[in-house]
Order: sequence, then structure tokens, then C-alpha cells
Amino acid sequence: MNKLEEKITLYKEKMKEIEPNFDEVLLEKITRSLGPSIYKKDSEVVSCTSQKEIERVRNNFLRMKLGLDMDDEVLDEAIKEVCEKMGRSNPNKYRAIFYYLLVKRFNKESLFS
Repeated sequence: MNKLEEKITLYKEKMKEIEPNFDEVLLEKITRSLGPSIYKKDSEVVSCTSQKEIERVRNNFLRMKLGLDMDDEVLDEAIKEVCEKMGRSNPNKYRAIFYYLLVKRFNKESLFS
């Protein structure tokens, strides 16, 4: 099993804890779209306590990647919901899972088909 397959397997296992009936193909596509960032500890996870990280997710992922044109408050609320869903005390909010939940929240699955 190569490193990418190992990461995908890890994310699928973690995703089952959050949402047992998830779209495995979508999670895999999102993971692949993240490129080498999933191999670096700092970029592999999302920090819900860092305002810079929240801004990065909002601007780079929600606005640029998903093409969402909404007020900051609306996007930040969605990010907050995902933080809560993944667990405030969970230090490993994997970016692939975090983005998966945001894609589902905004019904943007078609961008990864």
C-alpha cells in the first residue's frame, strides 16, 4: 500500500466515526485533490482555534475552490459547524474530512465528479 492509499484508508476509518454512511468515492477524490499537503502534519489538519486557518479555509477552499459567494459570517458559521461535528477536543481534524463535510454542507459534490 502506498502513502496515498494509507492516508485514504486512515481518513475513511476516521470518517466512519463521524458519519458512518459517507460517500467513500467523494472522500477519496477530495483527498487526492489536496496533493502533498496531506503528508505534512501542519497542513494535514485544520486548527479551529486559529483565525488564520479559518480565513484560509474560507477564502482558499470555500470561495476559490467551491466558488461560494456568501458573507463571511455564513461561511464562518459552516466552518464552526464542521469544527463542532468533528469534535472541539479532537486535535486531528484532518483536512480531507473537514473539506468533505463542507462540500456536503454546500452540496458541491459535482465539483469532484
